[in-house]
Amino acid sequence: MIRGASDTDSMRSRRNILGIQVLVATRRDAILAIDEHFSTSETPLVTFLNANVSNIAAKDPSLKRALDRSLVLNDGIGIGLSSRLLYHSDFPDNLQGTDFVPQYLKETGRIFRIFALGGIPGIAERALEVLKAIAPQHQYVGSHHGFFDAGDPAELYSIIRASGADFILVGMGTPYQEKWAEKFSTTFTGVPIICVGGLFDFLSKHRPRAPLWVRKLRCEWVFRLAVEPRRLWRRYLFGNVIFIARLAKAYVRGGRVSGDRQETM
Repeated sequence: MIRGASDTDSMRSRRNILGIQVLVATRRDAILAIDEHFSTSETPLVTFLNANVSNIAAKDPSLKRALDRSLVLNDGIGIGLSSRLLYHSDFPDNLQGTDFVPQYLKETGRIFRIFALGGIPGIAERALEVLKAIAPQHQYVGSHHGFFDAGDPAELYSIIRASGADFILVGMGTPYQEKWAEKFSTTFTGVPIICVGGLFDFLSKHRPRAPLWVRKLRCEWVFRLAVEPRRLWRRYLFGNVIFIARLAKAYVRGGRVSGDRQETM
């Protein structure tokens, strides 16, 4: 069980993907799991695991700790491949954050006062306008760009608290967003946070999204690489090779696993 999760949450099935416990759920069940996690966890933090996040966490203990303290959802073809190899079964749905987070906000049974943190100036604010149209039941109480003094967070904390937010979307890229979210959640307990990666850029149209058919094939990374090769070539070309090598090593060392594991502590 992830630390701080409730007894109900601990009964949900998880799969160990290269050392990270990942929830096994359909989209609908993931929404219910997040609501439960936010209601009962001491660290109500939700993160996503993809190949890049997995690679970074393997070398960054502080990111690994943040993931261990959160409810982790599967994101992308690499994690699906890992599940098929190690557990003989893919995850029920690809819970890719850019599509899933807006769906969560639309369908959750909770009502939030939402603050968005991340991106260049103006991007988070524009993204919140889009989310208002998708999930109008919530209040959208403030935003802040992702360029601030991480060593002196008092001013940013004060802005967030003054907004009256009880839910935060953090989109600053891995590992910065996860580390910030864990630090904030341990300072201000009980405030739910979801790490959303590039969601603000896509919602605001600052960066283009892949066509729907590409996303259904779980090949959005190919589209992103084609659009931004100079920024992303190392992550996808080298990173994917590294991830596959790590997966192969884990398979050889640990053998295949049959069925899902109920992880408890």
